[in-house]
Amino acid sequence: MTIRVNALGQPIGPALPDWTPCERPARTAMDGRTVRLEPLDPAAHGDDLWAAFSADETGRMWTYLPVGPYEQREAFDAALARNAASEDPLFFAVIDLATGKAVGFATYLRIEPAAGVIEVGFITFSPLMQRTTASTETMYLMMARVFDELGYRRYEWKCDNLNAPSKAAAERLGFTYEGLFRQAVITKGRNRDTAWFSILDSEWPGIKAGFEAWLDPANFHADGRQRRSLAALIAERRI
Repeated sequence: MTIRVNALGQPIGPALPDWTPCERPARTAMDGRTVRLEPLDPAAHGDDLWAAFSADETGRMWTYLPVGPYEQREAFDAALARNAASEDPLFFAVIDLATGKAVGFATYLRIEPAAGVIEVGFITFSPLMQRTTASTETMYLMMARVFDELGYRRYEWKCDNLNAPSKAAAERLGFTYEGLFRQAVITKGRNRDTAWFSILDSEWPGIKAGFEAWLDPANFHADGRQRRSLAALIAERRI
């Protein structure tokens, strides 16, 4: 790739003459085959989410999140009310279409329309949706809105560097590891080194094709087992 230089002979980045700021994600639903993402509504989703999260009897799902676990429903309801009112992070409840129940939530956050950068985070999936088609389709729907509908340039994933499952999930979903921010955050009274991952708009077409091949019902055996992995399908298609 040819490096551009300015009048002083200094290297500079590629020109973006047609760039215009993106819109912020709307509080509207995202529909998939196995899930529907709805703007978080404590009245509509609170009972389902409390029941779904209560299936995690050890509190394991909250270890690397900055909030939780919640022992009292009152505290949980107060948190849901704050989350529902937030613009950034912007919370979406995940509805399992097989049951009609809310089983988790996820957010867009650090939303920067001028730069076309957005992060996915506060991914709070109950045991009812962990390691399921629903969890993967949730991530696909959120990516598709960002890139296909809104035209963002960069989609980020950040997690505690000690959270091995989260790092593995990022790589499975097509994110590229970018590095470690040491002593980046203090959360729950302890240090967090933060691992950074991203997907760029130029990478999205291949990643999208991999997701769609994986989500195709033909990719699953009658008992629900996948025929080919998402990582393999993305690797074949990404640029």
